[in-house]
Amino acid sequence: MNGPVPGTRITEAYARLLARDAYFWAWPMANIYNKRLAFGQAPEPGLLGGVLPFAPPNRMAMLTDYVDPAERAVACPNQDVVYGGGLLALDVSPVVVQVPDFGRRFWVYQIVDLRTDSFADLGAMYGTKPGFYLLVGPAWKGDVPAGIAKVFRSGTNTGFFGPRAFQDDTPEDKRAIQDVISLIGAYPLAEFDGKMKKRDWSKLPHFPQPDSGGAETKWVFPEKFFDQLPLLLDDATPLAGEEPRYAALRELVAAAQREPKLKAAMIDEAKKADEDLVAPLFEFRNFGIPLPHQWTTVDNGAAFGTDYFTRTAVGKSNILVNKPHETKYFYQDLDEGGQRLHSTNRYAVTFAKGRLPPVKGFWSLTLYNRHHFFEPNAIRRYSVGTKNKDLKYAADGSLTIHVQADEPKDPAARANWLPSPKKAEFSLYVRAYWPDEAITRGQWTPPAVVKTR
Repeated sequence: MNGPVPGTRITEAYARLLARDAYFWAWPMANIYNKRLAFGQAPEPGLLGGVLPFAPPNRMAMLTDYVDPAERAVACPNQDVVYGGGLLALDVSPVVVQVPDFGRRFWVYQIVDLRTDSFADLGAMYGTKPGFYLLVGPAWKGDVPAGIAKVFRSGTNTGFFGPRAFQDDTPEDKRAIQDVISLIGAYPLAEFDGKMKKRDWSKLPHFPQPDSGGAETKWVFPEKFFDQLPLLLDDATPLAGEEPRYAALRELVAAAQREPKLKAAMIDEAKKADEDLVAPLFEFRNFGIPLPHQWTTVDNGAAFGTDYFTRTAVGKSNILVNKPHETKYFYQDLDEGGQRLHSTNRYAVTFAKGRLPPVKGFWSLTLYNRHHFFEPNAIRRYSVGTKNKDLKYAADGSLTIHVQADEPKDPAARANWLPSPKKAEFSLYVRAYWPDEAITRGQWTPPAVVKTR
């Protein structure tokens, strides 16, 4: 049989062992599940704190410009795309998603299940045609209406939908994108009539956002975890080989229900796991595949399967990533010499001629503060890359990005300035959307972060 015999007495030490493993394993699922609960409180599509798309499950909200630096609900936002977002509750209803005609503009819809694995391929790299697409849960057996181009089946009922459309950092493109994003949409199947629904996203209501003290909003709670665990197990059915794990965890929960002292010990262990196991994975340097010049990356984003370590590490540090052939991410906490990046120093990141990230979409270099969010600065610049039309190249064709807290005196250096926070640690992050094979095969990696002072 799989797992223990029901009703078997277990020791506290063993319960603690299983509790620790369970907490680490299910942390990303609890994160998405609690987002679903929070979004369930939204009265209608709007903006949380005026900055984050917030809507009832199976609906979405959309920004009309880059995400505001005040956003604190999801770490590592980017300022290259216009975001949308919404939580999926496919046990309540299948969801129709609208794809407008993006023309030559890069776009991708991120659609992941409770495990944070992608289950739908919609984007420029797939040659997706404008139209209507249907997201359904694992047990759905209804009729597919005429006019639906394709059905994508999730392995879980809970998930996340996040459309992303590239935008140049120019007034002209910020105006041009509005007609396109007004046709991005998601809604329950019962509302599908075969006609594109249009919405002016600039008129969304604003809802209060809790103060998180500068850090990411807390989404996983050790004290609630074992009450939620059975719900997570019910939603995310076992992957191949996971049946014994599920049986053991269900019996662990049953034991906790029989013995309150045992449950208290499990909660205590979950709190320790949160601090000892999960919290260190917020730091990019503690996980991933090592690359030259202290950079790291992952090769299975949004396709984690049974790679539980990477799934939780990405969930803790920068949840909701795209699949590697959609977007490749490179992480950096250190300079070339292995020292922690800190704004008391100045740094240079030089891309040699012909060595910019090779992409069919776009690339960017983003700076995050110690909480993996944007730190307000005088020129309101938080990333540089394809979107910037005023970067200055050297005579030899190279591009040097100057990362420092103080404004460079040289005009060319100022044009390429990426401000760092005052007297604080920070991280750098390269995104390569629709990467070429040179990136996906590991033949291209980012250049060194060189300390210049």
